[in-house]
This record gives sequence, C-alpha cells and structure tokens, in this order.
Amino acid sequence: MSTTDVTAITAALAMPFEPSAVKFKPQAVKGNRAMAVAYVDCRMVQDRLDEVLGVENWQDEYTLLPDGSVVCKLQLKIGDHWISKMDVGSPSEQPDGGDRLKAAFSDSLKRAAVKYGIARYLYRLPMQWADFDPVKRQFTTPPTLPAFARPARPTPAPVTVLKAEKAGLPATGDELHRRLRDKDTKLASENLCIVGALLAHVAQAGAKAGYGDDISRWSGPAIPFAVDVVKHFETRLRDHATAA
Repeated sequence: MSTTDVTAITAALAMPFEPSAVKFKPQAVKGNRAMAVAYVDCRMVQDRLDEVLGVENWQDEYTLLPDGSVVCKLQLKIGDHWISKMDVGSPSEQPDGGDRLKAAFSDSLKRAAVKYGIARYLYRLPMQWADFDPVKRQFTTPPTLPAFARPARPTPAPVTVLKAEKAGLPATGDELHRRLRDKDTKLASENLCIVGALLAHVAQAGAKAGYGDDISRWSGPAIPFAVDVVKHFETRLRDHATAA
C-alpha cells in the first residue's frame, strides 16, 4: 500500500457533495429566523463508501446503549488492513420509538464516517441564519454554501476532445463508472494497487479538473479525460512494478 494510494482514497472520501445533496436543519429559532445546520443523509455516506472503496471493502457494526444512543463501529479496508473508527449517535425527538432508534443508528454512522473525512467540511461552515417558517418547520429562504463546500465546476474543453469519433469510449457516466470498477478490480488482482485506488485516483483528478467527484454523473469531455487518467495511472503502476 503506497502513500499515493492512501492519499488518493482519503481525498476522494473527503470530497464535497453536490449542493443538492446537502440539507439544512434549524438548530436555534428566533421568530422567523433560524440558525441553519448543514448535514447529509445517511444514504449519501453509504454511496460515498461504495463509490470510493467498493461495497465489499467497508462494514459497520452497531451497539445499542441503555439511554437509546447507538455506537457505530465503521471499518474500512485499506490495502490488506481493516481500519476501525467509532462514534456515538443520539436518538431524535420523534414521537415514534422506532423512528428515534433509526435516527440514532443513522447519526452514529455519519459521525463515524466524519472521522474518515466524509462530510467533515460541513463542520467548518460559518454560522448562518436564514428565513424560517416555525409552523411548517422549514426554511423559506434556502441557506447557501460557500465555494469551498461545493465541487468545482467543469470548464469548457477544446472541441477536438469532444469528438464522438473516439471509438470505444463509454457513452455515459454510469458506463464509465462500471468500466472503472472492472479495471480497478483487474489491477488489484494483479497486485498492482489496492482495491479502490484507481477509482479514488480518477475521482480526485476529476474533482481537481472541475468535473466533480461523482464519476457516474460525468459526461462530454470528462469521459476522455478519465480514460487518459487511467492510462497514466496504469503506466505508472506497471513501471513501478517492473522497477521493483
């Protein structure tokens, strides 16, 4: 397991989510204004783990505490090692006991995931008050996110890159993601890198280039860009293996 692989995976886990995936809840209400606290849904955390590591390379265990809180033990497989981090989630104030317990489980997973960098950037957001309807308990003016909490936007690419004649390229982001998963598995089976390293590297490179970290949503110039990134990544791995 190289430092480069670990750095790429760490960066991919910590990438900002699309603004549409970030939700806000009121922490303090004063009349028609409320302090907005940003969060992401538990499913977004699970999707991030699947995308970066693969479904087979992370697992979670839960312990229910007497006060209704829940401890989550979240384990990620990095190379040949399983790394564990734990945190506690609190039950909600919902009237139904099942809903309160479900909220505690979700909260514990999200808190444990933060220790790996997932959505940690949301804790660095400045305090923000926004218009709020206390009856409907919802924001009437959507809170905004600063630039550092948004994925970079793509810049226009040269027309030559956009030519459809590039035979064999994936037609969609979903197809690109499937091919990358297959390539990632192949490289790992040859012991050239750890599982998830290719996906993490491509996602990180794409985010830096302005395409965001969600490969399944890439299109247009992002697809040939991904192919070039994979070629350079594989060449570097094989050169390193030969030299060793």
